[in-house]
Amino acid sequence: MVFRDAYRSSWRIIGGVPHPSLPFRPKLAAAVWADMRLPKPLYRVYERQLEAELRLLTEPSGQRRGEGESRNDWRPTQRAAPGQRPTAAERDRRQARLPRHVGVILDGNRRWAASFGQPAATGHRQGAAKIEEFLGWVEPLGIEVVTLWMLSTDNLSRSGAELEALLDIIADAVTSLAAANRWRLRVVGRLELLPDDIVEVLRAAETATAENEGLQVNVAVGYGGRAEIADAVRAHLREQVAAGAELADVAREIDVADIDRHLYTAGQPEPDLVIRTSGEQRIGGFLMWQSAHSELYFCEAYWPGFRRVDFLRALRDYAGRDRRLGR
Repeated sequence: MVFRDAYRSSWRIIGGVPHPSLPFRPKLAAAVWADMRLPKPLYRVYERQLEAELRLLTEPSGQRRGEGESRNDWRPTQRAAPGQRPTAAERDRRQARLPRHVGVILDGNRRWAASFGQPAATGHRQGAAKIEEFLGWVEPLGIEVVTLWMLSTDNLSRSGAELEALLDIIADAVTSLAAANRWRLRVVGRLELLPDDIVEVLRAAETATAENEGLQVNVAVGYGGRAEIADAVRAHLREQVAAGAELADVAREIDVADIDRHLYTAGQPEPDLVIRTSGEQRIGGFLMWQSAHSELYFCEAYWPGFRRVDFLRALRDYAGRDRRLGR
């Protein structure tokens, strides 16, 4: 009876998504879910299968395996020491089929918490804890940039108590990422909409990691895609007016490249892959300008329940697509 109830409760949250037709016992489900998160043999077998499939997709033809090399000798997601990056040859070999820039919409924290009968802040804390684990999966792959959408401009309209707690959690998470000293952080968004003490923490993390040579991590806080485009246009107009240009001339000559130069992500490759968790199938204004040619991947798991196999599935899906980009 206990096993049956545990199974039914755990099945309701498989992949981080509650199933409304089954009875739900939060404490029992939480225990089972925690147990399911362990690296059990079957989970690891599936993880290795995904690694092997990704390897076959990402290696150029004719370079699949060397003589005497088994299909498991090379893993695209092999763990690396902190700060370790692939060699240039490894990066070139993989990058033909792997994204240079991955954007992630970290969605579902509150629903994940609600599925356990917990307050929203619990979900936000678990979501924040997931970030460093996720970057550890990304780092060995040769992916150059990750953009994490942690707080949108729309989120700023949430209740004062929830927003205050969420901002504190974000500040702690970004501080922790900086303390790891493995990644180069860039804060993107309308920081003028945030409390001064939060902005100070975010800027300090950005400054502290500015010289790091590892993975570039954009932390999108107070971010909105339409706001970014408006800010880019405004910055270009101000630049041209300061240079003595007439508004009519600016309007006639403005082009795509002028907007690119003033985006929050200026100088970075555009996102090749955008992942959204929680099952919602929209981008909600995330990197609107930059994602014109992005591949979109929607995952059913809530962000705190996002697993390495979910990430590998996203990469496998991306690697298997024929990206013609209009050509």
